[in-house]
Amino acid sequence: MDPRTLRSAFGRFATGVTVITCRTQDGRYHGATVTAFTPISLDPPLVQVALTRKAKATGHLEGAAFAVNVLAADQVDVAMHFAGRPGTDPLPWIDSGGVPALSGTAATVVCDPWRADDGGDHVLFLGECVEVRTSERTPLLFHDSAFHHLGLRTSDTVWLGCQDDPHAGWFDETARFEPAPSR
Repeated sequence: MDPRTLRSAFGRFATGVTVITCRTQDGRYHGATVTAFTPISLDPPLVQVALTRKAKATGHLEGAAFAVNVLAADQVDVAMHFAGRPGTDPLPWIDSGGVPALSGTAATVVCDPWRADDGGDHVLFLGECVEVRTSERTPLLFHDSAFHHLGLRTSDTVWLGCQDDPHAGWFDETARFEPAPSR
C-alpha cells in the first residue's frame, strides 16, 4: 500500500479539528492538534484519540486525564500553534478541574484515562468523558490538507440515529422477509 495514496484517500474524509490538552509529568500544559478524534460510546461515555507514536503528546497522555477541545472556525491560529507553528498571541488556556483546556471552542470534552491500545504507527487513547461543554460556535473543519468552514445546511431533517438499531430502526426482530416470486 502506497502511504501517499492512502493518506490522500484518508484526506477525502472531512473531520473536525481538535486540540488534545493535558499536563506533562512536571505539571506544564501541553497540547497537540489532532483530527483523529472519534466519539465511541454513550454508555459508558467514551471517546478515542489517535496520536502518532512520535508525538510528544503520546508520552504525556499515557495514564493522564486530557481534554478534547473541538476548535471553532475562527481558531485556525490555535490549530496551527499546536501543530508546530506557534504564533505570538497568548493561548486561551483555562483550567477545567485540574485538566488544562482551551476557551472559545465549539465544544470541550474532559476525559479520565480509560485505556490505550496499539494502533499501528499510532496509539489509540480511550477516555471516559467526565465533563462536557458546548457552545453555539461553528466548528473548524479539515479536508484535503486544508482548513475549511462549515457551509450552509443542505437539509432541515434531523437525524436521530442509526436506522439499523433493532430498537428504533425500520425493521425489528419480528420482521420477516420472503423472496420475491420469480417470473
